[in-house]
Amino acid sequence: MLNTKSILTTAIASSLLLLSACSDNDDGFPETPAPTPPAPAPVTFQFEVTVTNLTNAQPMSPVAVLLHNEGRIWTTGEPASVALETIAEGGDNSQILALDVALAAKGGESPLAPGASQTMTISNLETAPERLSIVTMLVNTNDAFTGLNAYDVSNMAVDESISLRVGSYDSGTERNSERANTIPGPVSGGAGEGFNAERDDIDIVTRHPGIVSQDDGFRTSELTQAHRWDDPTMNITIRRLQ
Repeated sequence: MLNTKSILTTAIASSLLLLSACSDNDDGFPETPAPTPPAPAPVTFQFEVTVTNLTNAQPMSPVAVLLHNEGRIWTTGEPASVALETIAEGGDNSQILALDVALAAKGGESPLAPGASQTMTISNLETAPERLSIVTMLVNTNDAFTGLNAYDVSNMAVDESISLRVGSYDSGTERNSERANTIPGPVSGGAGEGFNAERDDIDIVTRHPGIVSQDDGFRTSELTQAHRWDDPTMNITIRRLQ
């Protein structure tokens, strides 16, 4: 005689096996996909740069500030690039700002008067910058410039700051005639020549020897003792914001 209870148990077990073989989605509606996790916020590397003109009567051209991982803006003892020559002779920072090595570039909005300061913020997304460079022309000269060359900022912590004083350089691309028609600064009323592709000097970057001036017997010079300077010519403060 068959065991009714055993038959019933076997039937229930078989039904459960059939149900387990079917899709879990047995209500006729499409499955709800798992939510996509939000994309991580982009990392921002941001620096605040404050520059101060330490000279007595040498306005500086609009400053160029770069974040980069490769290259140097100049090398003492080697010829200046055309981009450096352009800013050193005429105060035009556009070619420096457009350099291929730049991860980010920022130009000052106006010239920097003697004794004045200017603060700029420069930032880059995702790629951590390793170097920071600054360049500007001493505009009452033929081709003098000052700045910071590929300074290592890779180990700066957020909120850390550092102050540096930097000297002046001669791009070696234009003879230091000190004549009004060769100087683009205020001493010529802005009428002096700026960039000239012809190079008539030693064609290597050196530390600048300083001007001579008419007060020291350089009779054709447009410059006076007031336009002389002692290094350093610029104070630079860098603070990492992010």
